[in-house]
Amino acid sequence: MISGLLVSGEAADLLAYLVAESRLPGVRANLELAGAFSETVREFAAADSDIRHVLWDLCVEFASVDPEDAPADDPHEFLSICGVLGIGAIGSVSPACADKAVAYLVEASTDPRWRVRDAVVTGVRDLLARQRDTAVPRLEGWVEGGSWLAMRAAVEGVAAPDLLAEPELAEMALRLHRKALIRVYMAKERGSDDFLALKRALGSTLSQVVTALPGIGFEYLRQLATLDDQDIRWIVRENLKEDRLANRYPETVEHIRAQLT
Repeated sequence: MISGLLVSGEAADLLAYLVAESRLPGVRANLELAGAFSETVREFAAADSDIRHVLWDLCVEFASVDPEDAPADDPHEFLSICGVLGIGAIGSVSPACADKAVAYLVEASTDPRWRVRDAVVTGVRDLLARQRDTAVPRLEGWVEGGSWLAMRAAVEGVAAPDLLAEPELAEMALRLHRKALIRVYMAKERGSDDFLALKRALGSTLSQVVTALPGIGFEYLRQLATLDDQDIRWIVRENLKEDRLANRYPETVEHIRAQLT
């Protein structure tokens, strides 16, 4: 269906179809359809550079639907979700578009709609999987000087098992988490919703990284556990609850828990 609509060039028909099948309002958006959209866009963009430019403009148009016109849970929010995923998909198969894609994703990382922000995480993973030379230094910039929400997108983006299975990306992920946690430790104002979103993300993503690099990862957790900082200690405690650590390394986890108490 999506392929046919893209081939026809009828953007209005595609828009109407995505909105109608969005499952919004509702508990869960039609993520299967959003994934099918991004995969189809990726295939078309990889096959033809002329089509790629048309698809880029279309995805930017979808992604740019204003939150005031399409607030969270509105069916038209689905267009922004698909647009962000499409931008990541195009960037993943086109070095020429990768940098533009990263720039767009960092802007979208602060969108007030949580589903759009989650789409940014997926876009980050797409770019890391296929355009890491572009994505890695940009993500380090997000963590070193970006907003709390950009940092959240970066740490969640790198914390994917398929990415962490590659030693180079696992080491990069640990490096990003170190930098993010330094910023958390140095932060004076910690009450904003954006800061809390980053804190919650770090409460689970760090355990993914430690699973990939248990030697240096657990040593880092031990170091964090000694810090007199309630937010850092909360992050360590939450990660130790994760089954991926608690079930595989029970003695090590208990030792670090003892440090926290």
